[in-house]
Amino acid sequence: MKNFINKKIEKLKYEIREIVLVAKEVEKLGQEIIWENIGDPVEKGEKVADWIKKIVQEAAKENLSFAYSPTKGLEKTREFLANLVNKRGKIKISKEEIIFFNGLGDAINKVYGCLDKNARIIMPSPGYPAHFSQEAIHASKEPIFYELDPKNNWYPDLKDLAKKIKMHPEIVGILIINPNNPTGVCWPKKYLIEILKIAKKFGLFLLADEIYINMAFGKTKAVPISDIVGDLPAISMKGISKEFPWPGSRCGWLEFYNLDKDKDFKNYFEAILKSKMVEVCSTTLPQFVIPKIMGNQKYKKTLRERLKKYKRKAEILAKVFKNLKEIIFVKPDSAFYATIVFKDGILNEKQKLEIKNEKIKKLIEEKVKEKIPLDRRFAYYLLGKTGICVVPLTGFYSKYFGFRMTLLEPDFAKFKIISEKIKESIEEYLRSI
Repeated sequence: MKNFINKKIEKLKYEIREIVLVAKEVEKLGQEIIWENIGDPVEKGEKVADWIKKIVQEAAKENLSFAYSPTKGLEKTREFLANLVNKRGKIKISKEEIIFFNGLGDAINKVYGCLDKNARIIMPSPGYPAHFSQEAIHASKEPIFYELDPKNNWYPDLKDLAKKIKMHPEIVGILIINPNNPTGVCWPKKYLIEILKIAKKFGLFLLADEIYINMAFGKTKAVPISDIVGDLPAISMKGISKEFPWPGSRCGWLEFYNLDKDKDFKNYFEAILKSKMVEVCSTTLPQFVIPKIMGNQKYKKTLRERLKKYKRKAEILAKVFKNLKEIIFVKPDSAFYATIVFKDGILNEKQKLEIKNEKIKKLIEEKVKEKIPLDRRFAYYLLGKTGICVVPLTGFYSKYFGFRMTLLEPDFAKFKIISEKIKESIEEYLRSI
């Protein structure tokens, strides 16, 4: 047969799930796996509130919840979401400036797929792999990054951002992920304002991934981009997968701000809408229940209770890693992730962990013979020895070696044990030569 595979597919990378393939091999050889790789609260054991389940159950009895929705999404739901923005009083949007998608993965695909092949979006490093992969595929080039600094709470390096934009005139937009995945850090308002100034200076639009915007639990307040965007063209990406939580709903949406301020931006909106129109529409049932759930007086209370638990686990992590001098640990204050960075020069290709199961030991030793990043090497050994599955930080397009874990384990005692096992494994790994 002729070679008919699109070569661009090679640029698709999603380490969050790719490491699962290795973990499954380890699991088959007798090691219980502790899944710290993926941000699915439900799979990890969080209970969806009964009152939310009841609303979904009642909605499923409605005939229209089984029907197509309009291409942009259900009108009443889009009107509800527009009102949430408008009530804040900083900017006004209408229901017509909101489009629903089958999760933000679908939205990300459309956002980059509708760009001209020579137009680029600069994005934070480390950052979410879906953005990087789709941007790289559309451009047939490696992504353009601006750095987040672990020595400065993972806040964006504004000088690096401005420098990269000057170097790359093909850049048309800036991506921000706030609160941030993978770092678990919420960016202060002053950094967001400076990014907006840079975007305005260079005539760029802003793309804001705000899937965790209502999930900050630290001192830094999460500021929606709609509060400060002014007259700058911008897109906010939102969804229910992390908040309700309902990741299996595959339900997200884009909010477009200032469509009337720029003709090219308006045409971009129309291109995304046409692209979505080809698919007909997004899943109806999740849209159907959004106003009833988010408009319920119990909603904020339920979310606050969840966030308190994440905050407590962030404090546990901070205590466990406090005296580990070989790493940089920034205490998370939002979302449900934590990122651990190995200091420069700490890792090498001779380090290892002792694995008692001979079959697993052989498997891991085979895996690390390949030319792989040093943090992936550590992640494989950690997986083989303890069954703890974390995501190497280089899988998030990071120049730093490290890994991301979650704050999702619902049992606090078990979470502490997992954290301590990771710390002990780091210490053993670094002492192994």
